[in-house]
Order: sequence, then structure tokens, then C-alpha cells
Amino acid sequence: MSHLPRPLRLSAGVAVIALGAFSLAACASDEPAADSAAATATSIADFGSFEDLEAAAKEEGALNVIALPRDWANYGAILDLFAERYPEITINEASPDVSSAEEIQAAETNAGTDKAPDVFDLGLAVALQNLDAFAPYKVEGFDDIPESLKDPEGRFVGDYGGYMSVGVDTSKFPAPTELADLAGAEYKGAVAINGDPTQAGAAFAAVGLASVLDGGSLDDFQPGIDFFGELNAAGNFLKVDVTPATVASGETPVVFDWDYLNASYTSDNPDWQVVVFPDQGYASYYNQAINVDAPHPAAARLWQEFLFSDEVQNLFLAGGARPARMDAMIDAGTIDEELAAALPEAPAQTLVPTQEQSDAAGALLGEKWASAVQ
Repeated sequence: MSHLPRPLRLSAGVAVIALGAFSLAACASDEPAADSAAATATSIADFGSFEDLEAAAKEEGALNVIALPRDWANYGAILDLFAERYPEITINEASPDVSSAEEIQAAETNAGTDKAPDVFDLGLAVALQNLDAFAPYKVEGFDDIPESLKDPEGRFVGDYGGYMSVGVDTSKFPAPTELADLAGAEYKGAVAINGDPTQAGAAFAAVGLASVLDGGSLDDFQPGIDFFGELNAAGNFLKVDVTPATVASGETPVVFDWDYLNASYTSDNPDWQVVVFPDQGYASYYNQAINVDAPHPAAARLWQEFLFSDEVQNLFLAGGARPARMDAMIDAGTIDEELAAALPEAPAQTLVPTQEQSDAAGALLGEKWASAVQ
């Protein structure tokens, strides 16, 4: 089955990720269970069996999630499947549109209460900066996950990912064949990014992609900042945060965003085209982690096992994202071949920033972004 797309690959010369170093709705229980035996479990073996883990999670009766938009990577279907499978566990969905950094803030604000998040879904930079906030746990499929996508202790693990892309309503604008096209007069007031790159991972990656395609590198985001500054000066940069509603209404007709998010818009607009530039691709995975002070530690661990199961990895794939266990699932014959074959072709070179590169880029954006696009 070698014809099927594989997960994101690091190209030669690109450093592997360096590892090692809001209120929620009221839950079923008034007292957090972070001091239970489940809070120190590092694998299913500590529960005895998968059935024992399920029983412990059902006894807790709730799961607090945060920052999981239902239209992001098929999370709506994933949450609904968990609720259907485990009706004894109430899912409290909080603040779906907050940033990774705000997830950590919510955990700190609600620490020691039953309102704290049980689990996180985080960009890499925030995950690396908050290792002490996560409980080590290795799911059953931990060995299937590439070493470059996981903390060796299981404190956080890449789950699903994709490439930064440009989505275009081709009934209004031509699809670009190269980055420089977007500076043309035909894109006046049309080009948007998903958030503020000093705070949001998708917007950060948009600048990263522009950097590597416009003479810069993962070590130098200045060309990307300059590119968006040029778009702004030309009147092409649209300062509107991208949402499904802005895309559906036509308010944001040209969008830098993850390929799986841009792909989701094609179901409502057959003229929406997703462009992944063929030469160099900026890639990223989002990471799962368990709050070290999770009020429902067994439910948190059951959620992790659920997310990394074959069934749910295929649900991420149905959302256009590349699941972390994709290689192993292809080899085992458990991947949905039709969905895998439908993924956009991967660029010739895949680039993934290291912690040091992300930190340096973040500092540069903090200094230069606002003035570049004011």
C-alpha cells in the first residue's frame, strides 16, 4: 500500500523536535479526583485492563475538554462518538476557540477545582513550555507514533497534523501558483490569516510558510513578516480573523490555514480550492496532554486512548488531518484507504520548526509584527 500518503516527514537537514527538557461547566462531582490512583497511572497496565480504565472513568462521570472547535479536524464527530460510547461520562466542552496558551491559563485559574480542564490540545511551542503541567501517560499505540512527534515520557504526544495552505474561493479569485501571486492587484482586500501570529499557532505557521517560500528559513521569519507587510501596504491583507462563518459569507475569500481546515470548506463551496505549494511545506502536529491536576484523571486517560485508537485516528483523517499513527495503520491495514488517498499531495520538502526556532520566531514576531501590518 505504498501509494497511500504517509504522515508528515522531516526532510534531510531539518532538526528533529527537541524533547525531554475559563471556566468549565460544572462536572458530575463537586470534588476533584486528582489525588486518586488514576492520577498517577502512566499506562493501561496501572488500571489492570482497558475495561478497568473504562469502569474508573465511568465512576468519575465527567470529562472536561477545552479548545476543541467542533468544525476543527472533525472534532464534532469525535466528541459525539465518545458521548455515544460512554453515556455515563458527561463531556463538558469549554471555550472552543481559545488559544493553546489560554488552555494553560484556564488550568492555572481553576487549579484544584472540578472546573479545571482534564485534557489539552496544544501547539508544540506551548506544549514544550509547560511540561510540568502534564501527567506522563503512554497510550496503547504509543510505540506507533514517530519519535519526533512525542515526548519520550508521554507528557505530550502529537495526534493529528497537516500543512499550512492557502484556501481560495475560485469563483472570485484565481488559485495562486506561487506565494508572490498573492501580492497582485487581483487579490485586493482578500487575503486573511487565522488569528494573530503572536498568539495563534495557525497564524504563526502562515508567517512561517511565507518565510520559507520568500527567501527566509525556519531560523529567519523576517521575510515572512515582510511579505505580510507588503500585502498590507498593497491593501491585500484582510485583518479579519478567519472562522467558518467568515468563509461561508465570503468575507474571507483567500485564507492561510491548515490544509485540513481549508479542506473542510469545500463541502459547502465546491469552488473552494486548497493550495499546498509543492516545493516546501510548513508542517505541524497538534499535541494531546493530560492535566497533571485533572479533576477526572481516569476519564482523561480514557479520552487519550480513544483519540489514538484506529477508529478515531481515521475520524481525524475524515476531517482532512494526517493522524500520528498513520504509518503504522497503513502497515497494519487499518487505515481508511479512500480517505488517505484523498489527502493533498505532500510537498517535496517538509519543514517543522524546533523549540529553539519557534522561540526565536515568536520573539521576532512580538517585536515586528504589529508595526509591519498596522
